[in-house]
Amino acid sequence: MDKFIVQGGKVLKGTTIVSGSKNVALKALVAACLTKEKVVIENIPHISDFFVMVEIMRDLGISVEIVDHKVIVEAKEITKHQIPLDKAALARTSSMFIAPLLARVGEAIIPNPGGCRLGARPIDRTIKGVRKLNAKVVYYSEDGYFHATTKGLKGSNYKFDKNTHTGTETLILLSTLAKGKTILENAAEEPEIDELIGLLNLMGAKIKRNGKRRIEITGVSKLHSAKFKIQPDRNEIITFAIAAIITKGDVFIKDAKKVAIKEFLQKLDEVNAGYEIKKDGIRFFYKGELLPTEVITSSYPGFMTDWQAPFAVLMTRAQGVSTIHETVFENKFGYVRDLKRMGAKIESFRPQVKNPSSFYNFNLSDDKPSYFHAIKIYGPSSLHNAVVTTIDIRAGAAIVLAALIAKGRSSIFGIEKLDRGYESFAKRLTNLGASIKRVKEENE
Repeated sequence: MDKFIVQGGKVLKGTTIVSGSKNVALKALVAACLTKEKVVIENIPHISDFFVMVEIMRDLGISVEIVDHKVIVEAKEITKHQIPLDKAALARTSSMFIAPLLARVGEAIIPNPGGCRLGARPIDRTIKGVRKLNAKVVYYSEDGYFHATTKGLKGSNYKFDKNTHTGTETLILLSTLAKGKTILENAAEEPEIDELIGLLNLMGAKIKRNGKRRIEITGVSKLHSAKFKIQPDRNEIITFAIAAIITKGDVFIKDAKKVAIKEFLQKLDEVNAGYEIKKDGIRFFYKGELLPTEVITSSYPGFMTDWQAPFAVLMTRAQGVSTIHETVFENKFGYVRDLKRMGAKIESFRPQVKNPSSFYNFNLSDDKPSYFHAIKIYGPSSLHNAVVTTIDIRAGAAIVLAALIAKGRSSIFGIEKLDRGYESFAKRLTNLGASIKRVKEENE
């Protein structure tokens, strides 16, 4: 097992690039399995989730060729219809293979998906939609698999009870080759979904948004080859932006675009953090004393849930009390324990909400009295070194950010979770001036 050793107190300066979007790349791989022809996807991030998905595809009999950050997929035949349990446990996106398997084979055996444990993360909203498209789906608790079959996918109308990013994408993928027209109501709006739609339309699909929350898909008989380039990962942009600001540095992120992170930039305006929009990217810098603010996470176009852990670190530098209220997942403040261990002054609480069932995006049945939905951050805090552990991708990024500004040397374990979402994370931070190295646990 590897760990990060971080010596805090270094100022980050320079220019960096961010990888292609993780939340597009993994779904694009699934989309490429809907056709027998070659699909070329560029700007693929070399993260562990990508390589897990490739292993799954090859296990299904699909040809996948990796050339640097480009991948060439050719799914002439799909020879299996069951996703291996061990691989599915590593990548939540594995559940989306239900779409090409049902569309092309008529049968799919999909494990209950893995990935980061951010709460219950039920896929019941997705399964209900799959059934509406003329598929039979049964879950067997004995083996942990969803068993799905169809005699032919048929278009239908389906309204999601609550916002679901992955559910929207899965039903788009399924509907692309379904007979007739499908209308998805209360569909998610994230930019990554529109990127996926763009790829599918390049492949010959007929998909359009008709209003913000309504997506119409007219099924086609087959899809064809296409070439597609993935846009920069906005979660990575946020991470490096905060790294620049909290270290009182100055970092230019090439190809970063305002439209993808405008909600984050609005918060930077509120807290007096510096940024400059340029033609070929965005510069982020420290310009003076940071101010407190209030954040409520929500589905797009709100403040992303993936941003709240790194933003909490930013708020430890602000003068005053900030609050972060998480509404997307019922249990996503696990990283707070480690921040407090490093000296952060944070108080967890449960805000009073008039109508929780409509206010929160998670299922209230999955909530527990021990879960807190909000935190108060009292700043500024003087962070110090500690031995800490990564619990998920974005929480891990937050802990690394905290270590960058902590006094002394910190050890961060569980960094394989960071590998799921960040390519060469330590190397890129080091290139900006950070003191961070990756070592084997026994060779510190």
